[in-house]
Amino acid sequence: MTDPSTPAATPEPSGPPPSTATKQSRAGRNLPLAIASGVGLATMIIVSLVFLKWLFMIVVVAAVLVAIWELDRGFRAKGINLPQEPLMLGGTVMVVSAYFEGTEPLVTATAVTGLVTMLWLLRRGIDGFVRDATASVFTIFYVPFLGSFVALLLAEDDGVKAIITFIAVTAASDIGGYVAGVLFGKHPMAPVISPKKSWEGFAGSALACVVAGWLLVDYLLEGDWWVGVALGLIAVVMATLGDLVESVIKRDLGIKDMSQVIPGHGGLMDRLDSLLATVAPIWLLLHYAVL
Repeated sequence: MTDPSTPAATPEPSGPPPSTATKQSRAGRNLPLAIASGVGLATMIIVSLVFLKWLFMIVVVAAVLVAIWELDRGFRAKGINLPQEPLMLGGTVMVVSAYFEGTEPLVTATAVTGLVTMLWLLRRGIDGFVRDATASVFTIFYVPFLGSFVALLLAEDDGVKAIITFIAVTAASDIGGYVAGVLFGKHPMAPVISPKKSWEGFAGSALACVVAGWLLVDYLLEGDWWVGVALGLIAVVMATLGDLVESVIKRDLGIKDMSQVIPGHGGLMDRLDSLLATVAPIWLLLHYAVL
């Protein structure tokens, strides 16, 4: 019989000791690793832009190919099987044609990619055709079509400056939202979709985007200040929408990250979601109001 005066044994704590556990921020990231990966990506982008435009186009095409692979990997969790060959080939043609020839060849390449992809799927038979074809058309629009607006932006006379503006303003949304969310976040924006996204974080994103847009358009692109403010407002709305859409996709598929190709960030799509959502309206505004 156990002596009641004897203290009960304390259960051993599970998991790694605190000193060896991975240090994560309140937003759930391994912050040092995420920063290191972000700096590496930024360096690659800046170097490619500074030396030759077509080097950056290689980066864009590579990003599109990796993103298609990630979506196929994620969709397989729901039994969806994308035909990677026509999607990757067609996606490359879409981006390259947009850069060298403009919007009309991009529209044609997009339509041809969709038709060829559906013809490719006919080889698999009847079962799952609608499912895979629908997911393929969604992928064509979401990745290479929207990604082709990066090529359209780069092809402008001040394309390099425009790309820097686009990336910097979109990054400002992420950074401003992250800082404000960690420091002040209390009211969830969409708790079912993205529990860590808060209205305070959105306010931080808006402030950072407007300031970045104003400074970059006014001083780098030498455009009107109000265009920069409009650019910032468009960027914060579209970047937030892009982030929420990708969160919905991952929750529907039942996965945490599209992949682990970027240490500290997860998949490439986890970084491209905001960029893909912002690039088309930013190109439209800059094309007609500044460039």
